[in-house]
Amino acid sequence: MSAKVHAKAPSAWILLVSIALIALNMRGPFVSVAPVVGLLRRDLGLSPVELGLLTGIPVLCFSLASPLASMAGRRLGAEFAVMLTLIGVLAGVVLRSVAGGAMVMAGTVVIGVAITIGNIAVPLIIRRDFEPRRQAGAMGIYTAALNIGSFLTSVATAPLAELVGWRLALAASALLALAAIVFWIPTVGAHRAFVPAPVPAVERAGGAQVAGVRWLTAGLTLGFAGQAFSYYGVTAWLPSFLSDELAMGTAQAGAGSSLFQIFAIVGGLGVPLLARFASTTTVAVTLSALWLTVPVGLLLAPGWWWLWSSLGGVAQGGGITVIFIAIIKFARDQASAGKMSAVVQGVGYCFAALAPTVVGYVHSVSGGWTVPLLVILFSVLAFCVCTTLSVRWAARQR
Repeated sequence: MSAKVHAKAPSAWILLVSIALIALNMRGPFVSVAPVVGLLRRDLGLSPVELGLLTGIPVLCFSLASPLASMAGRRLGAEFAVMLTLIGVLAGVVLRSVAGGAMVMAGTVVIGVAITIGNIAVPLIIRRDFEPRRQAGAMGIYTAALNIGSFLTSVATAPLAELVGWRLALAASALLALAAIVFWIPTVGAHRAFVPAPVPAVERAGGAQVAGVRWLTAGLTLGFAGQAFSYYGVTAWLPSFLSDELAMGTAQAGAGSSLFQIFAIVGGLGVPLLARFASTTTVAVTLSALWLTVPVGLLLAPGWWWLWSSLGGVAQGGGITVIFIAIIKFARDQASAGKMSAVVQGVGYCFAALAPTVVGYVHSVSGGWTVPLLVILFSVLAFCVCTTLSVRWAARQR
């Protein structure tokens, strides 16, 4: 598949639909576990630690398997790598749904590794096959679809489990994987989908080293780490905060925290629109201000939680989008973009995997929510400072 082919509008739109379908599969399969943890504990006898691993394993895979995923994209080709993602998600979902506790864990690992490959491959396809002026929009739709997949899966799993049981409810994610596979094959062609096509050695090697690229990678890595830690920390503990501080019931707190997820769709789609009229630095500053409202607002005016959750949702959806846009925009070539993405996501998701545990531990030790929110504030500041300075520096080098 060449850039020339996808420069034509019909092909570009078909590719965009394929990317959106792929993205629906890249968060939902592990988010779907949370609504049925009680059923899993009862039927399989899983311990609290094992139940925690079901949501933690994929995030750990995002970190530990990123170098492998980057190598897969270079050695096998991006189209084949995406097919590995979809087949891996399909196989992992089925494996997780048909057997006992050990197979549930094994299926979760398969899902985590498969999604990690897609995390690296999809942004590279966007960089390669879309015109520069369309890349930000494509990336926005991709990240918005990630959040749509998470939201739809988390909302639908519990009611579905009541009707057909938790096994079929978790297996339902396979339908999204099948839909993406069916659409991906004709989009790229059966040969490219099923036959590895290694990137030529010259392209894998990249061009000459550009001064400052290591500093840019380091800055975006720290920014992504702050973004990811904040996101997973808030996602894990916002319902508990609302229950403790505002005496909300479990259902009400869960529904309230869903605002944080829903408004991420606005952030993913809004960043490319804002980027048409403002610089990347301005976009980063705007998202930083929105992100800061979460810890600061919950500390100073918790009664306005609905506003802070909504603004924070826009920020977290837009935050990951602006970092991915920076990678595909400022990397000097495809090889550099792949390596930069692997480092940024590998390190960033390592911090993300620690977030629920760290925030929970600080809460238990301090006996309140002030110190945990200060931890979140620190991680948000890391995103604000590092991301803004990185995109500002990169923009000046162009």
